[in-house]
Amino acid sequence: MTALAFDTLAYVKRLKAAGVPEVQAEVQAEALAEIVKDQLATKQDLRELELRLETKLAETKAEIIRWTIGAGIFQTALIAALLLKLVH
Repeated sequence: MTALAFDTLAYVKRLKAAGVPEVQAEVQAEALAEIVKDQLATKQDLRELELRLETKLAETKAEIIRWTIGAGIFQTALIAALLLKLVH
């Protein structure tokens, strides 16, 4: 994942202004920065996922088309064989 911008200093200042002790504010800022860095998806992550999904969908569509054409050919051959058997 790509690193996200997270202003830990501003976050610490905001917590301190709300009455949170400085040490606790710093620990919270560090913990939140780790979560943001490790677990949140960036726009680039989402674009890559979208591309993978589009590729997979295209592959699945092609496979469905192949199966449909194959089933059609098989069905046509089966009907032709049955008709030939009936005629003879």
